[in-house]
Amino acid sequence: MKKIVLVLFIGLLGFGLTAQENAAKIKFKTETVDYGEVAKGSDGVRVFEFTNTGNAPLVISKVSSSCGCTIPKKPDAPILPGKTGEIQVKYDTNRVGPIAKAITVISNADTPTKVLKIKGKVLPAEGK
Repeated sequence: MKKIVLVLFIGLLGFGLTAQENAAKIKFKTETVDYGEVAKGSDGVRVFEFTNTGNAPLVISKVSSSCGCTIPKKPDAPILPGKTGEIQVKYDTNRVGPIAKAITVISNADTPTKVLKIKGKVLPAEGK
């Protein structure tokens, strides 16, 4: 009886380790996008590029921002192993002042939650 339990335990342990090897992995080119100094009302769209470095399809289920002034857009389709994708972020550049926002990415990757950051400064319009 002990041998059967031992064999089952080793089999389940081996199965668990194999399941972990077949996982998606997300690797961002950069985890912080610096807008620098931008003019009020200028283009506020920036892109976070990433690669699925795992060996299973990567599915991004949710992308949210820390503020309503930042609108992130996730890819609709799964990202296959070795392929790249992007998360588009649009900041409302009509808000003058410093930019310091967080974008939370939730996926099926081995690290399921990733926090990205945008920073910079929106300058007031000329002559005001």
